[in-house]
Amino acid sequence: MDLRIFTEPQQGADYDTLLTVAKATEDLGFDAFFRSDHYLRMGAADGLPGPTDAWITLAGLARETKRIRLGTLMTAGTFRLPGVLAIQVAQVDRMSGGRIELGLGAGWFEEEHKAYGIPFPKEKFGRLEEQLAIVTGLWETEVGKTFSYEGEFYRLTDSPALPKPAQAKVPVLIGGHGASRTPRLAARYADEFNIPFGSIEESERQFGRVRAAAQAAGRAADDLVYSNALVVCVGKNDAEVARRAAAIGREVEELKANGLAGTPAEVVDKIGRYGAIGSSRIYLQVLDLADLDHLELISAQVQSQLG
Repeated sequence: MDLRIFTEPQQGADYDTLLTVAKATEDLGFDAFFRSDHYLRMGAADGLPGPTDAWITLAGLARETKRIRLGTLMTAGTFRLPGVLAIQVAQVDRMSGGRIELGLGAGWFEEEHKAYGIPFPKEKFGRLEEQLAIVTGLWETEVGKTFSYEGEFYRLTDSPALPKPAQAKVPVLIGGHGASRTPRLAARYADEFNIPFGSIEESERQFGRVRAAAQAAGRAADDLVYSNALVVCVGKNDAEVARRAAAIGREVEELKANGLAGTPAEVVDKIGRYGAIGSSRIYLQVLDLADLDHLELISAQVQSQLG
């Protein structure tokens, strides 16, 4: 089971904070550092000192880390034109020496679009499908050849399809709970399918849909990695769990029901249950980025037991 650290910087984190967490992620043996792609806080957080851009952040981290993989859960398709996104991700992949992964979603948080003057189209899923076709098509085009695309939302004419990523294939992540269109899109474009904040039962159903869609598309279901993203709150004892839950404004029982919360033994047991239904990678949503002791505990007493 791979454990990855997943952050939500829009809730309040500057680049230096994210760099500190990314370096701890690397030093403590986690597989990857991922971040959300949002420009506006959610809930009661003050959001100070303000948002950071996902791909500018990852470009900086690409130069200041050496081993961990880096990526987004999920880049909002509404924020960037697909041709520009393909250039950005390819460049950051080269800056990292080939450690980048692209999670791409349709975009959903209308308020952040209003706050920063970003168009929020009604038809987002169709745009996402074209974006995936364009980004992957640009990367797959042989050097010296051009790429053209004629869609309902985007048109590219004789693109040189440069630069190329350092990796021969940048892993593409698609996720969500949609019952039909999402599995079909994952079957066509994804290297990994991720379920955000889903129960074991929900995850098992959705993994089954994606596996069936892959097979219907003539693809082996096991070609994809299946993963979950879950909030994490671990403590050596009940008092420490309660303290960490209070620090992020959550209730312990709610976290235990909907995330990975409790003592290391409790969390290892629940991760094992996700593994039993096909998940091989967990994105640990860490909400208190100042609590590096939390990461050390997870590394020493959770990750060490997973093999």
